[in-house]
Amino acid sequence: MQSKDRHGPSRTRQADIARAAGVSQATVSMVLSGRTAARISEETRQRILALSGSLGYSANPAARRLAGGKNRILGVFTYEPTFPIAGLDQYYPFLLGIEAEAERLQQNLLLFTSAGGGVGRARSIYADGVNQLGIADGSILLGRGEDRDEVARLAHEGYPFVYIGRREISGAEISWVTADYERATYDVVTRLAELNHRRALYIGVSHPEEPNLDRFAGWERAVRDHGLETTAARPDPDAELSGLIREAVDAGATAVVIETPEDGARVFRAIRKLGLDVPDDLSVAVLGDMAIPRVRKHSWSGFGMPYGDIGTEAVRVLVELITDKSAGPKNVVLPCAPRPGRTIAQAPRRSRGDRPT
Repeated sequence: MQSKDRHGPSRTRQADIARAAGVSQATVSMVLSGRTAARISEETRQRILALSGSLGYSANPAARRLAGGKNRILGVFTYEPTFPIAGLDQYYPFLLGIEAEAERLQQNLLLFTSAGGGVGRARSIYADGVNQLGIADGSILLGRGEDRDEVARLAHEGYPFVYIGRREISGAEISWVTADYERATYDVVTRLAELNHRRALYIGVSHPEEPNLDRFAGWERAVRDHGLETTAARPDPDAELSGLIREAVDAGATAVVIETPEDGARVFRAIRKLGLDVPDDLSVAVLGDMAIPRVRKHSWSGFGMPYGDIGTEAVRVLVELITDKSAGPKNVVLPCAPRPGRTIAQAPRRSRGDRPT
């Protein structure tokens, strides 16, 4: 005895089991949820369980959640494509950390790519005004280009979620886990100062978000503390960098600090185009892990990201939010690992305006 589902194949419902067992649907619900009351006899309980098996009953996860149950499912929603991961392989160690901790805590994972976006459209959590992540007890959000209005809405609805990366959302407090970009950047610039670099060029992204701003805050604090002469630029993504670097070198710069690893490859190309050697003519620091294989041979200097630890901590915070309804938003900042590398060296001895040869 099965009811027809107009959206797919036949599916047995609790009402079907109730009719077959000669009991109310409420009784079936109590038995199948494990909340058997004393007034339900053992014989009735066993009959309901037997019928649920023979009729092929499978609990609807969304319905269980609406009934107050926990599915032991954690969602992972990305605002950017996760597969393929070329050029964005920070997702891989993030997911490794998420998976390992979810398994340790006996939680299942469900990857959401987009609820209402569709091909060629921005990814969205909501479809027809409904939160499509609701099948999961809570979700981890990651990726750039998020819709901050819907993230705020998600927070106001009380849905448990954790963002990977610091996000300051207007009108809402949210949980996030991030790396200590400010401290790590400060340490990188301090090392340059200790190697007698007195003037440096900072190359940032054209539209900075919180992680970029945290890096820049560390840069500014170190520059101030060490009395360095600096230039900061935020060129367009497709801008030619050779002229910018040449101008800085002519003005006496002996080091370049790259704000994000994604810009690393084109900065190295621009330096090679100028005929400059790294690090003899110009030291280069990268504020994060570079994902471009052809640049890895440089063994770049800067710092490494705690990707796996961030993923692990995001799961821990999320499970806490799910299991403790009184828990408020939690923010976690994890240390980065220093990367000495081979692209930073003692500042070359030359006067401002001298061109390295």
